[in-house]
This record gives sequence, C-alpha cells and structure tokens, in this order.
Amino acid sequence: MWRELSPTAGRKMSCGLWNDTVAVAEDYLSTCCCGPSPAPPPPSETAAAMRRLAQDMETQHQTRFHSLAQNFLKRCGPDICSSLRKVMDEMAGDGHFNWGRVVSLFAFTGVLIRQLQEQRASRPGLDPGQELEPKLISCRLLAETIADYLEKHKKGWLLENEGWEGFSQYSHNARPVSLDSSMKTALVAVAGVGLAGLTFLLVR
Repeated sequence: MWRELSPTAGRKMSCGLWNDTVAVAEDYLSTCCCGPSPAPPPPSETAAAMRRLAQDMETQHQTRFHSLAQNFLKRCGPDICSSLRKVMDEMAGDGHFNWGRVVSLFAFTGVLIRQLQEQRASRPGLDPGQELEPKLISCRLLAETIADYLEKHKKGWLLENEGWEGFSQYSHNARPVSLDSSMKTALVAVAGVGLAGLTFLLVR
C-alpha cells in the first residue's frame, strides 16, 4: 500500500535530489574543462554514466552543439545562468521530458563552459593562473543553475523515474547500443524538439 510522504520526508528527498544533481552536473562540467589533462575518476556510477552518454552525444553531433553554444554566447548577455534557464524552459516547453533531454542539456552546457574557458584563455595579458578559480566557480554556478531548474520544474518527473538511480538504470539499458550511430542519432532525436526550440530561441 502506498503511503504519502510527510512534508519532512519530502524536503529531505528534494534536498538529496538537488545535491545529487549538482554533483553529477559539476563533475561533468569540470571534466569538460580539463583540456588535455586526464580527468579525475568519476565520483559515482551515475557521474560516470553521464560522462559517457553526454560525451558520446557531443562527439556524434559536435558541429551542431558548437554552433548552438557560439550563438548562445553571442546573444545571452552578461547573465549566462539566466539565459541557460530560458534554454531549459524551451527544452521542456512541450510538456515532454525524458533522460535523453537531460543528457542533451548536460552535453550542451559542457560545450558552453569549454567555450567560455577558451574565450578567457584567449584574452591578452591574462595570467593563466588566474583562470583556475573563475573556471571552477563557473562550473559550480552552472551546475547549481541546472539543479535549481530541475528541482523546481521537474522534481516530480525525476522522483517518478527514481532520480539519478533511474538514470543509472537508463544508462545500463543504453550501453549495448551506445556505439550504434543510428541509436546516437535517435538519442538526439528524443531531445530533438528541445534542440529545435533551442535553435529557435537563439536566432529570434
């Protein structure tokens, strides 16, 4: 028999979900900023799964993601986090949501943070040592922006789909076909409405 969660239990679950989302997002974004240096080991199976699926998606659709990120940075203004929230609104605006869209969001944000890092590095007269702290702060801020949005707007969906444990299960099911190019295309097609909406958002 199902038992309704108490308000306290609900808050604890919500807090745990937010923390888990920040951990997975910050790990992935930090990995995107490693450059040629080897990335540290992932802190969890979930983080490892996100690294694999998001990097695979980016590799398969690199040109598209990079073009979207470049357009985003040209048009977003100084408040990148606010603009990223608009992107997430657009991706979820049709009422449909799934893990494919979550992966596409992480892949896009990873490309975005890498391009931000490259822009900083290309600024003349900047001591390379100055880049480390802003880079880490940016990863954390973007990770929290993603977590805040998902907790506020998609918490019910995440809980219904067993949170990040559900994502780990999803990644196991995707693993046997992850090297199939048609399945990679299908994964983006699952998020296709969101990415099409993202393109529309950035050019209007």
